[in-house]
Amino acid sequence: MRKLLSLRHWRHVFVRIYRLVTAKEVKLLDKLLFLVPVLIYWVMPDALPLLPIDDIAVTMIAAELYTRWMERKYSRILR
Repeated sequence: MRKLLSLRHWRHVFVRIYRLVTAKEVKLLDKLLFLVPVLIYWVMPDALPLLPIDDIAVTMIAAELYTRWMERKYSRILR
């Protein structure tokens, strides 16, 4: 829990996101799996009215999950 509250951790996550989204080795479909849902949620946050989570929290959760998944998938390429 302490890790999730650390600014250093989140800075590292968003640096990894940037690296994944800009990497030529990562397929476009894999990039869109992160970008499209996050952008849709930012534009239409009221689409899920029963989910009282802020836009930034949704982005942070998606970023954490996405980086773990993509770094496992492209571990040989991104090292």
